[in-house]
Amino acid sequence: MPQGEIMKALSLLLLRVTTGLLLVIWGLIKIGAPDAAIGVSDKYYGGLLSEAGIQMGLGIAEALLGLLVVLGLFRAIIYPLQFAVLLIGAGAIWNYLVDPLGLYLMTRETANVLFFPSTTVAAASFVMLMFRSDDALSLDAVLARRRQR
Repeated sequence: MPQGEIMKALSLLLLRVTTGLLLVIWGLIKIGAPDAAIGVSDKYYGGLLSEAGIQMGLGIAEALLGLLVVLGLFRAIIYPLQFAVLLIGAGAIWNYLVDPLGLYLMTRETANVLFFPSTTVAAASFVMLMFRSDDALSLDAVLARRRQR
């Protein structure tokens, strides 16, 4: 494999592992600390998902999604799902993303610059989706190469 292809595959691997682990962590928080997850739902999603059972189900689904992303399995389905989950999450905090410093939508007291990396994570997920055919180190790609032998 040429060096440029190796670097592309490694870059996609790093994006896959880090964005997938983020979903695993968020899922485990929903499972292990449903009260905290309900607090997030109340504050950012208008209480739409503020039931312990819903949080448990979402946590399991999110952790499983993250694990599949890390492994690079079922990418044709999993990558669009990951992108949707990350976009929905970013949409819930849009005002923090548009005004991270509290200059016009937020106040300096309510602004939270720590939410801004959600844009980076969503963009990384989009890159993975658009370049999934170049993700030579995913389990899907490895299995496909073995089937071709």
